[in-house]
Amino acid sequence: MSKDAYTYKTLPGSPDGSRLFVFHGTGADENQLLSLGRDLAPQATIVSPRGDVSEDGAARFFRRTGEGVYDMDDLARATGKMVGFVKAHVGAHVEASKPAPVLGLGYSNGANILASVVFAAPSLFDAAVLMHPLIPFEPEVNGSLAGRRILVTAGKRDPICPPNLTARLEAYLRAAGADVTVEWHDGGHEVQSNEIEAAQRFLSATPAEGA
Repeated sequence: MSKDAYTYKTLPGSPDGSRLFVFHGTGADENQLLSLGRDLAPQATIVSPRGDVSEDGAARFFRRTGEGVYDMDDLARATGKMVGFVKAHVGAHVEASKPAPVLGLGYSNGANILASVVFAAPSLFDAAVLMHPLIPFEPEVNGSLAGRRILVTAGKRDPICPPNLTARLEAYLRAAGADVTVEWHDGGHEVQSNEIEAAQRFLSATPAEGA
């Protein structure tokens, strides 16, 4: 898969530092999470792709047929394409003898495609931040998530991502061996300050070199 499979932006970081992929929410674009990514991982190279699906003009990473109802065939297509995109960028960045961590951060629809990539290619990301993900299906993890760190953030009154589905996702990830942290707030689908702080702590705790 080509590095140019998606329209994307990059913020350069330390040559031997980590690489942080950020995935925007529905209706946003590759600019949405760039500055947040820089704030959370100051030394990382930030890569931000734009979703390649249009829903009435709103960019997304895969199609859906209704609120919370996914086109599973298109999700499979998008997941395979994104795995290839990430691998192409990682391969161009990492020294074989000293691999740097590969990190992911996604919000809403971006968290959903990131989660799907984690399920499909468990060894690809060393750590991932899933902000308000909605996984309304039972995922199949292609291997083990042992040694992988995942932060899930969520709102207790989120009408789009119900708390029971967040708890179910946590259980799936733990069953696959992931080291999971969940950060809640009392609001809805919006990102609140405690989520940002939790993500900063989480990403700063990632080792400077990959395992």
